[in-house]
Amino acid sequence: MARSTLPSLGGRLDQIAGFVVVLLLLIGSVVVLRPFFSPLLWAMVLTVSTWPFYRRLCGWVGGSRSLAAGIMTLLLAAAFVLPLLLVGTRLAENARTLWAALSLAFANGPPEPPAWLPKLPFFGTTLTGYWQALIEDPSRVAEILQPLLAPLRDLVLASGLTAGTAILQVSMSVLAAYFFYRDGATIGRYLRAAGERIAGDSALQFFAVGENTVRGIVYGTVGTAIVQGGLAVVGFLIAGVPAAFLLGFVTFILSLFPVGAPLVWLPTAIWLYYVHGLGWGLFMALWGVLVISGADNFIRPYLISRGSKLPFLIAFMGIIGGAAAFGFLGIFLGPTLLALAMALIREWSSPDEPGPEAGKEAAG
Repeated sequence: MARSTLPSLGGRLDQIAGFVVVLLLLIGSVVVLRPFFSPLLWAMVLTVSTWPFYRRLCGWVGGSRSLAAGIMTLLLAAAFVLPLLLVGTRLAENARTLWAALSLAFANGPPEPPAWLPKLPFFGTTLTGYWQALIEDPSRVAEILQPLLAPLRDLVLASGLTAGTAILQVSMSVLAAYFFYRDGATIGRYLRAAGERIAGDSALQFFAVGENTVRGIVYGTVGTAIVQGGLAVVGFLIAGVPAAFLLGFVTFILSLFPVGAPLVWLPTAIWLYYVHGLGWGLFMALWGVLVISGADNFIRPYLISRGSKLPFLIAFMGIIGGAAAFGFLGIFLGPTLLALAMALIREWSSPDEPGPEAGKEAAG
């Protein structure tokens, strides 16, 4: 009796030892890959959302997956890395300009107050008198601006580091996307096999939900950025802002990120207010709040909900909550997680109910 239990005990010990080894390997892999999670996830999002175009491109180049992957990588670099480099360079130039303006304010004091300042109701006369006092005594400008210099310097440095980090991560994502394109079919087979072992036949449905949700989010994000860029150009042209199309392009790029459009139209409104008076500044501010940024609150969730079959409210909460929890990638992860959770709840609550695909096959 004792002899018969020994092989069983040895087999269990082997299973436990094998499980511990696998677990340690997984933990070690996670620790090693942890710095690359964000670029790899972003590369996965880019690859999944553009996979239909990649498959079509493979057919155009004679079925060469490496060549098609190289072309897609170059297109992604032109669409994401190059604009980030331009924006980062522009940010550095603006920081130097701002620092030069502050230095000039320290040396010579502020310029003459604008003509519209005394006309402001309630406090226009007071502000004008205070401005004139600063002109007569430029040393007071240094006293006022001195507490702001350290935070401003820290903000400029942080902005430069953020832009550099973003460029590095996006570049790594584009590089990883090449291998995802080239070996995507093989990776997909492994994932489907692993998913079927874990979730059975429901795995294919979950993969389809995740894929459609990611594509809907990407299409919604890019579509919203295009709309916001176009609306910004219209507003800039109406207000007579110079370089309206360039500013519209910058608005399109920044609209890919959460709360990116106000970084363009808000300084433009302040500039219009300072140069052309209260009317045009107020127009640009209202156009920015109600039209440019207002479009983001409706068009983005609408396009995402259509592409991913998510309810409007769930898609909206997924975008906001995902961005708050995970940053920029949360825009894609939030709605995807909610869509998978809803699919899982539907599967558990009605396991015998046929899915949409099964219904179509039955109807056919």
